[in-house]
Amino acid sequence: MKIHHLNLGSMREIDSTESLPSAPAVCHALLVETPDSGLVLVEAGLGLDDVTRPGETLESEWVELVGPALLPAETAVRQIAALGHDPADVRHILLTHLDVDHSGGLPDFPQAEVHVMAAELQAALTEAPNRRYRPSHWAHGPRWVTYPGTGDTWNGVEGVRPSTFSTDFLMVPLGGHTLGHAGVAVRDGDRWLLHAGDAYFYHRELSPDEPLSHPLMDIVQLGSQVDEESRLTSQARLRDLANVHGVAVFSAHDPWELSRMA
Repeated sequence: MKIHHLNLGSMREIDSTESLPSAPAVCHALLVETPDSGLVLVEAGLGLDDVTRPGETLESEWVELVGPALLPAETAVRQIAALGHDPADVRHILLTHLDVDHSGGLPDFPQAEVHVMAAELQAALTEAPNRRYRPSHWAHGPRWVTYPGTGDTWNGVEGVRPSTFSTDFLMVPLGGHTLGHAGVAVRDGDRWLLHAGDAYFYHRELSPDEPLSHPLMDIVQLGSQVDEESRLTSQARLRDLANVHGVAVFSAHDPWELSRMA
């Protein structure tokens, strides 16, 4: 498989707590070229409707807080075409959760199956519309594939399920940020990548010795969590995956992680 790391939506610029240059927060996603399952997206980022008509599809307070760049060229559908692929070849989209900056691109791929935890879909359909969930992102009637949150143990994490189309993709429960938040693991040769979504926001939170959150991003993290105990448990599991089991873990919005992975 060939794996591309993409930014599906630049947002407000943030400073590093280290000597790294400041950079806009990102919507880190993966495009995976598979031999048997076509193109697979992990996360959908902001879509064409979001960047061209934000007043219709996004909540105004969210736009003011996050400061998205709203660039059509950053959408998944445009980037996939720029790579020489037909966006219609995206057969599967795996989502960590259904927040606006993770699901906005769904309408651009109406033919794709959309994989998400069952608890997350239920929460979104029940709570929307609000700042977090926008019904316009699934008004086209996606082909939902849901996962129950129970399953096998993978590197010490319980409830893990392989995707319905390939054992090279796993849905990994990582609760706390939303009711049905998950990570998405992708086999990359002899190692695993794990897109942890919003289970953490800053790479130094995975430090094995002195975890450190980002002062600005932590405001968003704490303000959007639904269960602090579950969130902290998920972060402890991620530190173990990264530092003990050798999994390449990364989050959704850290620009320095994207730069390193890409």
